[in-house]
Amino acid sequence: MNNKTRILIADDDSNIAELISLYLLKEGYDTMIASDGKEALEKFKTYDPHLMILDVMMPELDGYGVCREIRQNSTTPIIMLTAKGETFDKVLGLELGADDYVVKPFDTKELVARVKAVLRRMEKPEVNSKKISYEGIVVNISNYSVSYMGENVEMPPKELELLYFLASHPNQVFTREQLLNQIWGYEYYGDTRTVDVHIKRIREKLGAEEDHVSWSIKTVWGVGYKFESK
Repeated sequence: MNNKTRILIADDDSNIAELISLYLLKEGYDTMIASDGKEALEKFKTYDPHLMILDVMMPELDGYGVCREIRQNSTTPIIMLTAKGETFDKVLGLELGADDYVVKPFDTKELVARVKAVLRRMEKPEVNSKKISYEGIVVNISNYSVSYMGENVEMPPKELELLYFLASHPNQVFTREQLLNQIWGYEYYGDTRTVDVHIKRIREKLGAEEDHVSWSIKTVWGVGYKFESK
């Protein structure tokens, strides 16, 4: 297997899949195409991609089902493609662990920019370990790990980055727009619901609020969120 960054494209529309592949190949990536959900899962295992572009509506198994299966044992970033553009679809995809979504029809150059942005966020820091500890929790951005009450907690990259950023600025309130810009970057054209979904998922994974003796992720109504350290 070569040293190029591998991207798996799962879309039953061969024209769209080939177009995406063509643009990514021009950028120096290696690509593989799957035309249905079951094939996507099979190729995911054998191809071991660095990133997956996953269409929602596919035969055999839809994109939601594929995403759910992959997230059981992998944090490989997933960008979902949806033709519907409905808030429910976007939120569901993010709740299942997708890292980003693009609504069809889309500008292929924008999709490539999203791919680059997600892959940059996945790069491991080259310098010293960056770790934040509070009572019962350790967030390590150098190896993308979270330990809660002594147990490892699986989090997709953006959930972990959001938690790390908030915990790095205890008691400071951030608007949803600030968090979108900080974690997703200027290339991300999302809406503020994205932040809400990720905060919800983080809270679910970190147990009930009463378990946190000295800290909690607080909603500041009408403004945004903060990591409150008591």
